[in-house]
Order: sequence, then C-alpha cells, then structure tokens
Amino acid sequence: MTTSPSPSKPPHPISASPSASASPTPSPALSPPALPPRRKISSEGFSHAAQPTTAVSSIDISTLSFPDGSRGTFPSNAPGPVSVPISGPSATPNPSGYGTPTQNSTLGDASDAMSIMSLAAPTTRAQGHGGDLASLVAGGLNRKSRAWNMLRSQSSDAVQPFESIELGIPGNLAGFAREFDDIPDGNTDEVRMALWKSKMKHYMILSSAGKPIYSRHGDLSLINSYMGVVQTIISFYEEGQNPLLGFTAGDARFVIAIEGPLYFVAVSKLGESDAQLRSQLDALYMQILSTLTLPTLKSIFVHRPSTDLRKPLEGTESLLSSLADSFTKGSPSTLLGALECLRLRKSQRHAINNVFLKCRSEKLLYGLIVAGGKLVSVIRPRKHSLHPSDLQLIFNMLFESGGIQAGGGESWIPLCLPAFNNRGYLYMYVSFFDSELDEPTPATEPTPATEPTPATEPPEPSPPPNDEAIALILISPDKESFYDLQEMRTKLAAQLTTPKTNHLALIRTAARAGRPRIPSIAPGSQIAHFLYKSRANVQFCMSPLPSRPSSPSQDTLSDREGLETTLTTRRRLMSIYHELHASVHARHAHLRVLHAVASDAASLAWITPVFELYCVAGPHVSRTAMAQGANAVVQWARREEERLFIIGGGVF
Repeated sequence: MTTSPSPSKPPHPISASPSASASPTPSPALSPPALPPRRKISSEGFSHAAQPTTAVSSIDISTLSFPDGSRGTFPSNAPGPVSVPISGPSATPNPSGYGTPTQNSTLGDASDAMSIMSLAAPTTRAQGHGGDLASLVAGGLNRKSRAWNMLRSQSSDAVQPFESIELGIPGNLAGFAREFDDIPDGNTDEVRMALWKSKMKHYMILSSAGKPIYSRHGDLSLINSYMGVVQTIISFYEEGQNPLLGFTAGDARFVIAIEGPLYFVAVSKLGESDAQLRSQLDALYMQILSTLTLPTLKSIFVHRPSTDLRKPLEGTESLLSSLADSFTKGSPSTLLGALECLRLRKSQRHAINNVFLKCRSEKLLYGLIVAGGKLVSVIRPRKHSLHPSDLQLIFNMLFESGGIQAGGGESWIPLCLPAFNNRGYLYMYVSFFDSELDEPTPATEPTPATEPTPATEPPEPSPPPNDEAIALILISPDKESFYDLQEMRTKLAAQLTTPKTNHLALIRTAARAGRPRIPSIAPGSQIAHFLYKSRANVQFCMSPLPSRPSSPSQDTLSDREGLETTLTTRRRLMSIYHELHASVHARHAHLRVLHAVASDAASLAWITPVFELYCVAGPHVSRTAMAQGANAVVQWARREEERLFIIGGGVF
C-alpha cells in the first residue's frame, strides 16, 4: 500500500460557523476559496525510480490454507497500524531493487529483512559485512518479492513443505510415481515409444561401435535407432578432438561420459547439474568394472571392437537398474559422496569392533557389519581403507537389488572393487543374521499355547524388513578362503549373541529405531528435514525420508495414492538438495551459507571445512527460524559425533 504525501497547509485557512458547516449547500454569493499552492518538487536527493515504501507488519495479516490448495490472506483483529514504512525517499535502494529497513521498522520485520552475516554460524545479527551469505538467490527459486516472502513467513499457520503434493498437485513431477513402471511389450511401437519419451530420467550405455549395451527404460530393439543417433553425434565431436560433454534439448539435459570403448549417456528432466549426472554415470561404470575388471574390458574391445557386451554382463542388469533407480529417486549417499552409519553408543561400537577383531581370520582383508544399508562396524588393515563408491556397490547389491538377500543362506561372490583395485577380483562372503536363529532364546519352557505339536510344523521365520536386515560381509583376496570365512562367521555369531552382552540385539534395536527425528534433536525447530555430512569422516546422517504407506499391500486405491505421494515428495526433496549442492559447489562459487525460497519449501545450505548441512522447511519459515534450526542441528551433530560416525574403526 503506497501513501501519497499530504498537501501543505493553506496560507489562509477558511473558517466557518457551525450553521454554515451544517448546511450542505454553499451560498452562491460566496466565491470558492483559492486552491493552495502546489508543493514544489526538489530534484536533490529524490529518485524517480519506483521503490517499495511500506511493508506489512507481522500482526496485521492472517494466512489460511484451504483444502483445495489455495490460500487467502485476511486482516487480523489485532490493534495497531496496518502498515509500517521500511524505506522512504532518502533510503538508498540496494542492488536487488528492494528498500533497506530504516529505524522506523519493527524489530521482527527488520531482522527478517537482514542477511545472515556471521563467520561462525548463520545467525540473525548483521555484522556490517557480507560474511557467509554472498547471495540469497539459488537459480530460479527466489523469485518472489521480499515483501511477499515476509508476509508468508509471518503466517500463523505452520505449512509443511510440499503441501501441494499432498493435496494432489505434484507440479513438474506429475506422473513421477509411474517412472519405474515397465513399458509393456504388447502395445504398438507408437504407444511404447510415447511411454518411453514420457520418462523423466534415462540412462543409456553403448559401445564406441554403436552397439547397445544397456538402457534403463524400454528394450534395446525399441530404442536402437536413438542409440545410433547418439553414437553418431558423439563420434562427430570426437573426430574433431573436442569431446562432447553435454547439451540441452527442450527441457531435457543430456550428459555424456566416455570411458575407453564405452559411452555413457544420462538424460534428465529433473534439474540436476552436469557434475551430479556425471557422478551417477561414473557409478554405473564402476558397476560394470565390478563385474569385468578393467583389463578384461579393454581386452574384449581390443580384439573385437564390435563385441556385444550384453553377453559378458548377462545377469547384472538388475544391479544396473537398481543403481539407476536409486539415482532417479534421489540418493543422498551419491549426492554427498559419503556413507551413512548406524547410530550407536561409542562404547557399544567399540565392543563390537573388539569382538570382530578377536574372531578375525588370517585370510580376511575387510570385515563389515551392515544393518539396513547403514554401516555398523568395519575392520581393516592399517594402511588400507574402503572407498565410499566401493561400499555403495556392495550395499546396492545386498539391499537394493534384493537378489542376494532373497536367496538367504550364504553367498560367495567374486567382486572387483574399482576404487580399491580395478585390475583384479576380491572374494566376498555374505551372510544375513536371522533374528530368530542367531539371537539367544529365553531360558524358559514354552507355554502350551506356543509349543509346537507333532502335527503342526513351526512356521519358517520371515525375512526381516529391508531396513532391519543385518548382514555380515567378509572380503578376502584368496578365492579358496570360503571355509575359513565361514568358520569366522560361526564364531562371530556366537560372540555377538551371548546372553550377557547380546550385541546383535543392540544392533537390531538401533536399526528399528530408525534415523534421528528432528523433534528429539531440536525441539520447537521448524526444520522438516536435514542432511549433515562430516567432511573429515566422509560420512553423513539425516532425518527420516518420506516412507511408504504402513499397509503391507498396495492393492487399495489409497495405498497406491500414498505410495505415489511418497515417491514424488522424496524426489522433490532431493531436487532441492541437488540444487543447493550444485550452487554451493559450483566451480567459481564462494558461498558458505545459501538460503533459497520456493513456492512449496524454504531451504538452507551451510558449508564449512568441517561439515556440510542442508535443510528444508515449510515455505512460510523465515531465515531467522531456519538459522536457529540449523544451529540446533549442528550443535547436536557435533555433540553426538562419536555415536553418529565411525571414527577409525577396528584396525589390524
């Protein structure tokens, strides 16, 4: 609301008697008074550029959300002025085009309008310099005016992030839940091609000779011609000694990685950066090397450049697809290049490491205990360590593809760990701890109601949920060490399930507890989700991701809709993290704190030499509240560091 200046006082005020003022019709004998002189406009210190002159106070507006997703703003009944001036003609406009708060601003509005300026932590106190916050713009996220963002941040109703998705308005992610549906073979080629083009993410692998090797969506016969076009484009630039790295077509970004005789292509409509897509292609390349090793791959194409690599890779398509799907859904581990560990007390983890070392076989190279994809314990040689990318391949094989876990029992797998040594194989012994067979049973007689009778066989134990499965991974360079590692597993299981300590029950309880929840970390915080990475330990922790519906079946319409909402919400959350990560890690970026606002969420990134923090809150949450929540999460993570992360592990 803009107010015009009041006219100056007339030099000769006109007085009227009460009788004259009561009469609505002026006397015709009286001539109308002279108009007051017009106020002179001084050009000194006056800008003709339009400037915001008022801002809505935090007590004047109430915002209500309606079931259809729309919102309305209404004046509240609180007393006080309707508007508060935040800039005047004497205020100097800042480069963003918004006015600067003056001394007449309320404290709450002024603090929200200020930048976060601190060298130690994002706070709400301005220090008079740029500090950590060099920019508040992240791509196209912060397009609303400052006054509008302030109005929304003062809403009395706390709106959660991605509320529009919950109301069935997924926006650019419409149909994302069907991203992972197979393309049926029974339809015509036109219908199948339309379904293929509707996918938001594609991964394609082909040889330099144009032979198709892998495609995430659609059979290779359907898209063979498209792969030929891609091979022609890449070869054209290679001949000019200027390799093609990527290009944009419409709303899709194409990123290309060339690894020897193999071409890797990622096509994304999800807004990821080139560096993020290239790291995903690198992971797919590592997956192929884990099966073939680098010397084998080179020798195949040296002797026959037109070799069809699908035969040597036969049986590994599920591993490539599960890895690709994790990228499409959003993988925090891949984005941060770090591992997630199970939260345990330092003393408990130390005791498990000691038991692990006590039972170690002489032929062991690495030993891992993993619960639900989170690392519990690791023992390793003093001069060697496992790279996170190698562990990602192992976890993908065990917990994402599901083939090994579904088979049960014991597995003996030759595996190349490319980051450790891409020229040879290691041998991996895998065994899952069964909750009913490995844990000790109470020393009491069974009751008649539970005691099995000869006519009734006891039911077979059902496999634990994927986020509770506990796996033992033993890696050796000796291909004849299966029985040695099997014996080690037997000893270790006995030590972990002793009635006195029962470390396995502790691990299972911690896995069932899940990830730390924000109300217990920072009570009263308005942050909805966070990612925290310890840069020194190359490990991260986070709050729970949107989960699947509690119903075990997806037969009902509500369950299917709940699953679609969950997938879409998770992808939207990870898209925000991808944009924050790309902005603060850009080649020429010097940002340490970045705040961004979108129509459905507000987000904050905070980067230091010690840690990285990314958090998301509702769209109405101000920078002040987000900075306070971020400080609370960081303080908690630093205090719980020895429980959240594995520092050193067991070394022999």
